[in-house]
Amino acid sequence: MSTAPEDILDAADNASPRRSRFDRLASHLIDGRILGSKPVTILLVLFALAALFFVFTVPLAFGEQLTFAICCFVCAMLFRRAQGHYATLVMIMLSVIATGRYMYWRLTETTYWERPLDAVWGLLLVSAEVYAALVLMLGYFQTAWPLRRKPMPLPLDRSAWPTVDIFIPTYNEPLSVVKPTIYAAIALDYPKDKLSIHVLDDGRRPEFKAFCEEVGVAWTIRSHNRHAKAGNINEALKITDGEYFAIFDCDHIPTRSFLQVGLGWFLRDKKLSMLQTPHHFFSADPFEKNLGTFRKVPNEGELFYGLVQDGNDLWNATFFCGSCALLRRTMVEEIGGIAVETVTEDAHTALKLHRRGYTTAYLSIPQAAGLATESLGGHIGQRIRWARGMTQIFRIDNPLTGRGLSFGQRLCYLNAMMHFFYGIPRLVFLTAPLSFLFFNAHIIQAAAGTIAIFALPHMFHANITNSRMQQKFRHSFWSEVYESVLASYITAPTLLALINPKLGKFNVTAKGGRIDEQYFDWGISRPYLILLALNLLGFIAGCVHIALNSSSHSEVQTTVLNLAWTGYNMLILGASVAAAREQRQVRSTHRVAMRIPASLRFSTGRTLVCETVDYAEGGVALQLPAAIQVPLHESVVVSLFRGQEEFVFPADVTYSVPGRVGLKFAPMTREQELDFVQSTFARADAWTGWAEGREVDTPLRSLSHVMRVGVGGIGGLFEHLYADLRTWSGRRKTAANDTKNGK
Repeated sequence: MSTAPEDILDAADNASPRRSRFDRLASHLIDGRILGSKPVTILLVLFALAALFFVFTVPLAFGEQLTFAICCFVCAMLFRRAQGHYATLVMIMLSVIATGRYMYWRLTETTYWERPLDAVWGLLLVSAEVYAALVLMLGYFQTAWPLRRKPMPLPLDRSAWPTVDIFIPTYNEPLSVVKPTIYAAIALDYPKDKLSIHVLDDGRRPEFKAFCEEVGVAWTIRSHNRHAKAGNINEALKITDGEYFAIFDCDHIPTRSFLQVGLGWFLRDKKLSMLQTPHHFFSADPFEKNLGTFRKVPNEGELFYGLVQDGNDLWNATFFCGSCALLRRTMVEEIGGIAVETVTEDAHTALKLHRRGYTTAYLSIPQAAGLATESLGGHIGQRIRWARGMTQIFRIDNPLTGRGLSFGQRLCYLNAMMHFFYGIPRLVFLTAPLSFLFFNAHIIQAAAGTIAIFALPHMFHANITNSRMQQKFRHSFWSEVYESVLASYITAPTLLALINPKLGKFNVTAKGGRIDEQYFDWGISRPYLILLALNLLGFIAGCVHIALNSSSHSEVQTTVLNLAWTGYNMLILGASVAAAREQRQVRSTHRVAMRIPASLRFSTGRTLVCETVDYAEGGVALQLPAAIQVPLHESVVVSLFRGQEEFVFPADVTYSVPGRVGLKFAPMTREQELDFVQSTFARADAWTGWAEGREVDTPLRSLSHVMRVGVGGIGGLFEHLYADLRTWSGRRKTAANDTKNGK
């Protein structure tokens, strides 16, 4: 049975609200012939730049600046209530004005210092602010108008559909992790004579060979492991001949509709070289698991896959992300295969394709799902590789230079690469107020009140504008938490790669592990603990400073400003510390909460119609009607439904309360394992409603959440410190007693 892309679109289409009258009027104006002409556009751009320069630089007295800032903020809050893209563009412009005035003021009126210490800290801070302002502007450019591409249907004549190779690269992952992906690839709704599935096993393992032979897919190996994943795929390209190929990381399980949803655009756009779909994860990443935010707060990657890639698509700058993607073979072969010069072979491959003039596309519809990293250490290791790889590209194939890229593509690539340089700026922001609290360094040469009327509008506008644009994909203030966790670790690799791009190497991200006991990772959290201790000492020093200088009004104001900054830093660092508190993960298979039609049949012949609460590879939980309770250990047969198809599995009752039952599946045959993947993970609509019920971001609520997490992280730190000291003390006593007794 075919899966029409329209079926997926109906489930996935979170259509924007009905356009406002303002939106329609602006659209008619901009789409008109006069404004659409190139000479008029150039004149308008020049006029706008001149006007912005005037707005940035015109001097205003304290009261005038305060009045101007209040008026701009009131306008932003009014437009925040309006619907449509054009209201968002107005908010972006107001944010650009606030940031432009702040940065002009900072660079022209606050950068003179009398002492060397002031100059060092002052230069570091103003450099970090310039970086942050530049990234903010590039982010606005990149995401102001997401394309929101929809699926393009394939021809009705299935004989006209192209041939496709499916590549599943693997190295050291256990077969239990790879199996579901192989089963889902087999279950793809596509003509079998036009589909070839290859497990690219760089581990060259006999059990993989036996399994592949049993289920009828190709076990493809090579005699070496050069260039890691990129080399593995390039070797496979030499021995396959499909017109297109799809790549899935070995833990990314595709839905049955993947090819039908994605291939249509290739037939319409003959220059299309690659189509990317989101990387969706059905397990919690370390932040979500350790902070208890799974499916409540968007995870670290949702901003990129939910908004940034859609924004890139407008500029024909969609990045290849290494998995869940379709590529046209001839075009990839034309650039020499998957790029091998850097450890982020995927983004570099897209850059090479764009330089050749080929197009790329992005469909923001999850069509595969995989496992997130289990531990914070593994997560950090993965991000280090990404940061190092993007820095390598910046050095050896800089998107700002060379031929083949449009202006929009250059800026999109530049922003992606500059993002990974946030390590030093974030560390500067976390320590800058300490320069005054410890050493009385005046790093911003201005009164506290003047700093406030310039800096606060910049921060407020940036926050509410990003909240409007990112509300479904990133909650306010969480970026600071993610960056604070990673900053200490990505700083050195990015700087080293900037100096010598050959220093990088490819590290495989471990998946499918377990964490048997809750513990605090003292090793990985050492940078946050040091920063937290310094900020705590600085806060105490600031309070003492106020007590000793209460007669000096200006000193008190400056100290209060730095104390507020330090207090915020402590909360962010507290949340970072909380992320290092590893929670137990005793299941090797992850439960996925999803409502699927089901039925339960007993040995007596009685049948109950019900639905699933969640499922995993080993079992399923069911919601029963009318608070019915099922006896424990009873053998039953559970049916899961996908449309008109029924999939039947024998099971035993392992958990039972009125209205709910937990089932453990009996040992399955290969056919039953395939059926289970088809009826659950590989459903066409499996992941389209993942964020339903999640609260939309509001800055104040998000700030309150981050504050609670930060306070909880600091409290949890002392709990673990006390528990670990008791354990250490107990071990010392035991060792002393053993020594005393001659053991």
